[in-house]
Amino acid sequence: MIDMPRGIGPEAKPTVLITGGAQRVGLHCARRLVEDGFHVLVTCRWLRQDWQEEEDIEVIVADFASAPGITQFIETLAEKVLGLRAIVHNASLWLGDDGLTAESFQSMYMVHMQAPYLINMACANWFGQGPADIIHITDHDALGGSPDHVAYLATKAGLENMTRSFAARFSPAIKVNSIAPALIMFNEDDSPAFKEKILSRSALGIEPGPEIVYQAIRYLMDNPYVTGTCLDLNGGGMLKFA
Repeated sequence: MIDMPRGIGPEAKPTVLITGGAQRVGLHCARRLVEDGFHVLVTCRWLRQDWQEEEDIEVIVADFASAPGITQFIETLAEKVLGLRAIVHNASLWLGDDGLTAESFQSMYMVHMQAPYLINMACANWFGQGPADIIHITDHDALGGSPDHVAYLATKAGLENMTRSFAARFSPAIKVNSIAPALIMFNEDDSPAFKEKILSRSALGIEPGPEIVYQAIRYLMDNPYVTGTCLDLNGGGMLKFA
């Protein structure tokens, strides 16, 4: 594990931890939190060159697909004087069922369930004075199911279920909620036909972009009366099939 401090230290600003914050939605949310005056600590599986240009973002390389990697990450955080404001569990492995090995299934379980569970259980002394939040990023389809990603959604559903249990365990000191996104942003190599198919599943029919996830995170952080709740970001997907 490599600990790379950069920018102003966490003692100067409230800190938000985002796991899996190296790219796409996680990276967008990290940058937006910095704009709003937070020090951000992110985890990623390997270092990226573009992190050299980030300010007020501290990077820790961590492997949540292995028990030693999770343990080492928790030990690293325990040594810091964090004064956390929030933890956002965003780390994810998206693997389909075709050809899925037992080892790959185990990796998804560890990233989506075991790592958040162990981090949450260890985090009691990491938060500062005042409001505190834990946010689980799950998946809209984990609230129902899908024939193509049975294993992935089962582990995401486990994380979704832990939201309620941890909300009860940590109240009133720490609010615990989840965000369950459907489509947020396409990949560069997605075909027009695929995009049309996915967009047709929601009532709003748009690719909303990562800013809506950031808005959901800030809503949960800023609202003092919400815990044990799932924000289902589905664009009205449930309405299409009513």
